[in-house]
Amino acid sequence: MHTNTPKLSMLQVLACGAAIVTLSMGIRHGFGLWLQPITQEMGWTRQTFALAVAIQNLSWGFIGIFAGMAADRFGAFRVLIAGAALYAAGLAGMALSPTPLMFALTTGVLIGAAQAGTTYAVIYGVLGRQIAPEKRSWAMGVAAAAGSFGQFLMVPVEGWLIASLGWKEALLALSAMVLLIVPLAFGLREPGFGNGAPAAPREQTIAQAVGEAMRYPSFLLLMAGYFVCGFQVVFIGVHMPSYLKDQGLSPQVASYALALIGLFNVFGTYIAGSLGQRMPKRFILSFIYFARAVAIAVFLSVPLSPLSVYVFSAVMGTLWLSTVPPTNATIAQIFGVQHLSMLGGFVFFSHQIGSFMGVWLGGYLYDVTGSYDLVWYIAIGLGVLAGLVNLPIRESAIVRAPAQPARA
Repeated sequence: MHTNTPKLSMLQVLACGAAIVTLSMGIRHGFGLWLQPITQEMGWTRQTFALAVAIQNLSWGFIGIFAGMAADRFGAFRVLIAGAALYAAGLAGMALSPTPLMFALTTGVLIGAAQAGTTYAVIYGVLGRQIAPEKRSWAMGVAAAAGSFGQFLMVPVEGWLIASLGWKEALLALSAMVLLIVPLAFGLREPGFGNGAPAAPREQTIAQAVGEAMRYPSFLLLMAGYFVCGFQVVFIGVHMPSYLKDQGLSPQVASYALALIGLFNVFGTYIAGSLGQRMPKRFILSFIYFARAVAIAVFLSVPLSPLSVYVFSAVMGTLWLSTVPPTNATIAQIFGVQHLSMLGGFVFFSHQIGSFMGVWLGGYLYDVTGSYDLVWYIAIGLGVLAGLVNLPIRESAIVRAPAQPARA
């Protein structure tokens, strides 16, 4: 952005962005609570539910690339309004779908598109443009912590709504609640985007920016690590409530476990974002992935009890979305902020492919083997792999030959 372009206040950007992420991510984190109520009442298999959520993650990732392009070009405000409307429609469709196909289209495609327009890639584009580089990683940590607080806040609320109203009525209530994103989006109306043009001339076209990133090894390594992140967190978030119930633990243990993940990740994401200002982000990412592998291995090796579940949830919570700030801050540090939402969308698409595999494979292997054990072991191996691939990432800004400003 030009230095003479007025900027939004940091407090306004953080408050509105954090509130939007709290709602969008908080609702999303509770979807695992609906697995058994929906499948039991509708007579569907767990794989049916898991496939819809897997499609949701793919839709979120794929459409997120184009939502990022739109946010970079036209500003986040318009994308957020559209995303909120899609979210409300998708949640209502999730409640009222009579067939697995319609359930996959609403819960999968529609809600996935909504999340693409209301979560990190779009919000982080605003943070990158509006907040100075020396505070950028910290600000991204604050926004990610808000998403974690949303999980801590919303998962118990969603459990209470299901118990009090029934699962269909609970989804309809959330459909109305998510429209609060619309007034919050007005706080992220960036100066310079009002005429439908970028706020500053572009050094690169979209094609040039994508080509440059795809030829840069460190970008591909970030994508590989994020694939593993998606596999682990979505498998655990969706299937752990059913895993615990299969082992004889009460549904309340699962609700408290998911809430603890959200609570402790408030601290984990904030710490990761703050550390990203002081030390190499590749080391932070590598530690997170190695630590996840260790945490899962220990969880599986000790006797299962409510206490072991809560300790595991606290540890995993600290590591849960703490990959988000250092990953996105590294992209901004290497490539700049003009195409940040779009490039973040590409990396997040890799995350969502991993999410698809984690949630679908969890349901498929459970239906085939009657157990989640094999998927837990895969999650451990992938964690070790991701820890290794993040170590050689180069974080320094890419050096480009001087070029004339581009229009697109």
